[in-house]
Amino acid sequence: MTMTTGGHLNLVDLGALGALVEKIRQRPSAAQTTWSAEVRWTGAFRSEAAVRRFAPIASDEPRGMGGTDSAPNPVEQLLAALGNCLAVGYAINASAAGITIRALRIDLDGDLDLHALLGLADGHAGFSAIRVAVHLDTDADEDAVAELHATVAATSPVGQTLSKAIPLEISPA
Repeated sequence: MTMTTGGHLNLVDLGALGALVEKIRQRPSAAQTTWSAEVRWTGAFRSEAAVRRFAPIASDEPRGMGGTDSAPNPVEQLLAALGNCLAVGYAINASAAGITIRALRIDLDGDLDLHALLGLADGHAGFSAIRVAVHLDTDADEDAVAELHATVAATSPVGQTLSKAIPLEISPA
């Protein structure tokens, strides 16, 4: 990633982003990070996730699934996490390339079969497909936009996590 130092583009602090890139170039181990969250069950199908110093992120199920519909459910939050990650990717990569984003909207949906979750059948309990439609209004030409889309898709941490098998350990503490 090439980076211009100083100033802002797309409200991105190019100096701070450039400093991070340079820090990782000078000390590659600085790129190795660990992120965490703590989730507490609050009753029925409700829970709250604590992340860093932020207000808890609530989760619930829709009424049709036995919840109280007080918050997005986990699979909706997963779609939102992917969309938010892609938005960050567009902001980083467009800004680094000198591309102005006038507007960006990312629509996501996914297909989920509830049979496995409800114990009605064996099989895959997760999404069978996720679709993402990116609506980008920019000053860039077609080739630059195509390159931007490809770069964002190839470098999204959440997108890459969802698209590849990774080790997942779930165990009692």
